[in-house]
Amino acid sequence: MPAVLRIATRASALALWQSRHVAARLSALDTDLEVELVPIKTQGDRIIDRPLAAIGGKGLFIKELEIAMSEGRADLAVHSMKDVPAELPDGFVLAAILEREDPRDVLVCAAGSGIDALPPGARVGTSSLRRRSQLLMRRPDLDVRDLRGNVPTRLKRLHDGDYAAIILAAAGLRRLELLDGDCHCLPVEQMLPAVGQGAIGIECRADDAHLRERLAALDHAETVARVTAERAMNACLGGSCQVPIAGHARIDGGTLTLDGLVAGVDGVQVVRQTASGPVEDAAAIGREVGAAMLAGGAARILAELDPDLDPDPGLDRDR
Repeated sequence: MPAVLRIATRASALALWQSRHVAARLSALDTDLEVELVPIKTQGDRIIDRPLAAIGGKGLFIKELEIAMSEGRADLAVHSMKDVPAELPDGFVLAAILEREDPRDVLVCAAGSGIDALPPGARVGTSSLRRRSQLLMRRPDLDVRDLRGNVPTRLKRLHDGDYAAIILAAAGLRRLELLDGDCHCLPVEQMLPAVGQGAIGIECRADDAHLRERLAALDHAETVARVTAERAMNACLGGSCQVPIAGHARIDGGTLTLDGLVAGVDGVQVVRQTASGPVEDAAAIGREVGAAMLAGGAARILAELDPDLDPDPGLDRDR
């Protein structure tokens, strides 16, 4: 184990916050440990003039970080779990998932009002097909436009008047201390979050047993169970950012309940399913919800949106 741990991270303000948070947690466990950040501008960060779904999906945010680990330039990488594909490349594992922040989405607009209070035909910005479809399910009159870029860039576009409102993740706004009176948190019943939203994941090489053991100390059991269920559902659906898939797991006592959604981009076709069971059966619950949605019409929606999609009941065994 090196005396210095190097964290590969995207260079955005939010990604750097998350990586510094992980670095601080690791340093607290071992005061002799030195942790360095290795900022990397990924392809997903460089290409911001096209919809994410059109350029290859969320995996573009982590590929270069995995290359840095493969080449020995970094020991681990810190990710927003919502950006981590359902399956990791061979040779990599998710060694830890930290305690989840608020997983909800936030509608940001000058009045701080909710979706129903937006004026007819209001222009709303989002880079997410999941958010687009759920917005149009509730308000088909809205003019939903693509909006890429980091959090400060998106907020600037709103304040410049390009949009009447935008939708962002509550977790990112909280971490950057940008959650204010213009922000309206959307209940999950109204806007089901992305799989893994609000959770931070740590990826490393599968063969680095010593590092995996050290990182395991940061694992948060409840968050791991919730995210495992959501990712199992996503894997069953063959999930990618080319299709609107949402999932949110909650735990009450020893029972985990997972709500899942697959929708057409226009919000007209919608399939929802819910399943519950013991927390220790998180992965099985996720597969149950995914399979039920496929049988209930999601397979047809997915095929229409992405003909190359191959829904598979398998699960990313490394979380």
